[in-house]
Amino acid sequence: METPWKLPHRTETFHGNCFGVCTEKTLKSQKNEANVELQQKNELGFPLNGMSFDALLLRMAKSFYVPLCECLVAEVNPEMWWFQQGLSFLPVALVVWSTASFVFSYITAIVLHHVDPLVPYISDTGTIPPERCLFGIMLNVSTFLGMATMYVRYKQVSALCPEKPKILRLNKLGLMLGWMSCFGLCIIANFQKCILFYIHVLGACLTFGVGSIYMLIQTILSYLMQPELHSKDIFWARLAVFLWSCSSILSMFVSSVVLYSGLYGQNLVQKLHWDPQERGYTPHIISTVSEWSLAFSFLSFFLTYIRDFQKISLRAMVSLQGQTLHESPGSFRAEEQALLIAGSI
Repeated sequence: METPWKLPHRTETFHGNCFGVCTEKTLKSQKNEANVELQQKNELGFPLNGMSFDALLLRMAKSFYVPLCECLVAEVNPEMWWFQQGLSFLPVALVVWSTASFVFSYITAIVLHHVDPLVPYISDTGTIPPERCLFGIMLNVSTFLGMATMYVRYKQVSALCPEKPKILRLNKLGLMLGWMSCFGLCIIANFQKCILFYIHVLGACLTFGVGSIYMLIQTILSYLMQPELHSKDIFWARLAVFLWSCSSILSMFVSSVVLYSGLYGQNLVQKLHWDPQERGYTPHIISTVSEWSLAFSFLSFFLTYIRDFQKISLRAMVSLQGQTLHESPGSFRAEEQALLIAGSI
C-alpha cells in the first residue's frame, strides 16, 4: 500500500531539532519553507485547500509521523501555563529556591536569636546549626539549578547564532565563567564565614565577582543579538540589572574595607549581634544591605531568562556503544563499519 504522505527533505531538519534544540525561530522558518514546498509539489495526494502546515501535521499525526507533530504542538500549545512552556521552569526554580534558602535560614536564625533581626549578613544566617545545615543543602541545590540554567542558555545562543564566531566565543566564555560562579556558591554554602573566613571570601569573590562578568557577557550577547533575535527591552533590562549589581558590589566593597580596617575593633568577623550605638554600626548596615541587594540583583538577572526559555526545549539522544553489555566499544564500531562498507558495495 502506498504511503499517503511522502515527507519532503525539510522534515529531516525538523526531526533533528525535535531531538536536539527546538527554538521558535527555527521552527517558524522551516515550517514556512516546508509549507511552500508542499503546496508546490502537492505530494500529499489530496487537495490542500489552503490548509496550513500545522493543520496538516495534526491531520497526519495518528497515521504517520507522531514525534514531529508532538514536538511542534508542544511549542505552540495555548493551554500550557507560562512556566510549562519550554524550559522556563529552570530560571523560575532557581530564583524561587534560592530566595527560599535565604528566607528560611533568616527566619530560623531570628527565631533562635542567633542574629539581629535588622538586616544581618546572609552568611551570618547560615553560621550556627540548625540553620547552617538548611543553608548549606539549599544553596547546593541552587548551584545545580544555576549550572543547568546557564547550560541551557549556552545551547540556545549556540543554536540561534551558529555562523557568528564572535557570539560563539563569547557564549563559551560566558558558560565557563558562569560555572565558576556556581562553584563559588558551593564554596559559600559549605565553608562558613565564622569557621574558614578566607575560603568563604574566596567563594564570595567567585560567586559575585566572576558572576558579574557572566552577567556582563550575557548583556553584551543580548546587545549583539538585538533586534533580530532579541528585543531591545530585554537588553535594557539586563543592562539595568547588571548596573544594579555593580553598584551593590562597589558599596559592599567600600563599606567592608572601612568596617574591617581595624578602626572599629578586632575580630569583627565573629560578631553576630550589633548595638546601634556601637562604633562601626553604620558601615556594618551599609555592608549588609549591599550584600542583600547584590544577591537579589543576581536573582533578578535570571528572571530575564524566563521568556527566552519558553522558546527552547532540549532532548537527550541515546547512543549505544555496543549491542550487549559484554562487548567492548571498539569491537562494536568495527562490526558497524564493516556492515556499512558491505552495504555500500
